[in-house]
Amino acid sequence: MSVPGLARGIAVLRLFRRDRAMLSPAEICSELDLPRSTVHRLLTELIDLGLIRRECDGRYALDSGVLTLGFEYLASNDLVALSAPILEELRDRTNWSTHLAVRQGTRALYLSRYPAQAAVTRNVVVGSSLPAHATVMGRVLLSDLEPTELQTLYADGASLGGGQGVPASLSELQRMIDVDRNKGYAAADGFFESGVIAIAAPVRDMSLKVVAAINAIHAGVAGENMTAMASAVVAAANAISRLLGAPAQMPVVPHAFEGEEA
Repeated sequence: MSVPGLARGIAVLRLFRRDRAMLSPAEICSELDLPRSTVHRLLTELIDLGLIRRECDGRYALDSGVLTLGFEYLASNDLVALSAPILEELRDRTNWSTHLAVRQGTRALYLSRYPAQAAVTRNVVVGSSLPAHATVMGRVLLSDLEPTELQTLYADGASLGGGQGVPASLSELQRMIDVDRNKGYAAADGFFESGVIAIAAPVRDMSLKVVAAINAIHAGVAGENMTAMASAVVAAANAISRLLGAPAQMPVVPHAFEGEEA
């Protein structure tokens, strides 16, 4: 990519925001006042670099390759740095692996990982992303969206894919998110692989907006200690939220673990 091309490529990347996670080629042309052929070339090069991806509906979104551009900055990022001791303490106290993620369009992007000694086989790595609708972390990240915003994000439902415990439709996803929101956390038994349990809770900023999510995962069988574990994950998420300016008293208290959620 030439220097002028690099500047234009960066300009394309800067168009994507939290409230505008996906863009069509026409929108990019309009925003940057560039011809369609130029935008097509830029998008192709950015895809080849792993910086953006093309969604099923023809729009584009940032991809996890963006993370590598600022990895050293990410290591000192307030959210990652502030959450580190809390996630490490949760891991050490429970022997469950812990993670931090943010939403990037319809995906959950993992920013940090603290594996326990008995780490599960398919533990994700920093910089990887998973479909938000198919993970407890992702569902927590989606829980801040209004139904109309969720509909817009999953325009025609093409981004959804079913599976064991995974919502196959937008209405099913909304129902699961409503349950998660009412409990204050999301839980799954067997999402990563058979016998692996995951619990996730939201991290909020001073306006109580969900800005991230944490989870704890463990290989085992859901039992009576799940309520206590859910409370521990929520408490850790609330502790991180307070460091970001959220009020000392968070509004939601977790209820009992529901193993059928995935």
